[in-house]
Amino acid sequence: MKTIKILIPAAVFGLAIAVPAMAQDNPSPSASQSMHQAGEDMEQAGSSTVQAAKNVATGTATAVKDIKITAEVKTSLHGDKMTKAADIHVSTTAGIVTLKGSVPSSDTAARAEQLAQGAKGVKSVNDHLVVVSVQ
Repeated sequence: MKTIKILIPAAVFGLAIAVPAMAQDNPSPSASQSMHQAGEDMEQAGSSTVQAAKNVATGTATAVKDIKITAEVKTSLHGDKMTKAADIHVSTTAGIVTLKGSVPSSDTAARAEQLAQGAKGVKSVNDHLVVVSVQ
């Protein structure tokens, strides 16, 4: 009899603990939807992070190409007799070279544009050179 007195409260206590635990195994529809949405949100965040990393890599590769183009154009301008003494500034963005500064003649400006266009990887040239007569 003593054993029964101990077993009954123990069984009731065990059921009291087990019922809420079983209820968690079968979540309500709204809880299930929330968990599903949270999973989708996490997947989207992961996808966005991967895309951001790809964009950074692409941007870095473009910047490195632009630096190479700028260096090649500057070397060409410095090595050319007609453009060597001119005050020409070179910048490159996404393969588009921009020439700024002053040159002594329109022929010098045309030569600078020609040299810039000849550099590997150049998509186009923006000529913002100003012809200034030297006296």
